[in-house]
Amino acid sequence: MNPVTLLPFIVLIGAMFLMTRSAKKKQAAAAQMRNDMQPGTGVRTIGGMYATVKELHDDTVVLEVAPGVHAIYAKNAIGAVLDDAEYNRIVHGDGDDIDGAIVPDDASSLTEATGSDEHVEADADDDSSDNAKIDLGKKAEADDVEPKAEPKDVKADEKADGEADAK
Repeated sequence: MNPVTLLPFIVLIGAMFLMTRSAKKKQAAAAQMRNDMQPGTGVRTIGGMYATVKELHDDTVVLEVAPGVHAIYAKNAIGAVLDDAEYNRIVHGDGDDIDGAIVPDDASSLTEATGSDEHVEADADDDSSDNAKIDLGKKAEADDVEPKAEPKDVKADEKADGEADAK
């Protein structure tokens, strides 16, 4: 048989071997991480809950999710073991240094006029620029269009198919 014919099969088998090897390495690293847990260590579960390890058993771990609140989890449910500095930063907010922009808690800053009034027009009755409002009305172009005339054979009280009650 020609070696060129076997080349795609050899490449496929090699790729499968490399993928399974990397997956086995990840599984071994996760198992080692779970075995290295000690009581008092901060962890994150696969569901995203942060807790402190209280007790370790063969297949389970007792986590303190809040002061005085304990829960039993399977060891496989532990997604990451965190070092003390990272756990305290996430759970207690210790050492939060904000270098970037501050994000507001509400959306009021998004509705305020910024100085560029391209999209914001002041109301005709209100002369103050503090109360600038967004114009949600129809454009002037829509007012120039002539309304459709009703068909002659339809009476005023009767409605043709597709006509609505709204005016």
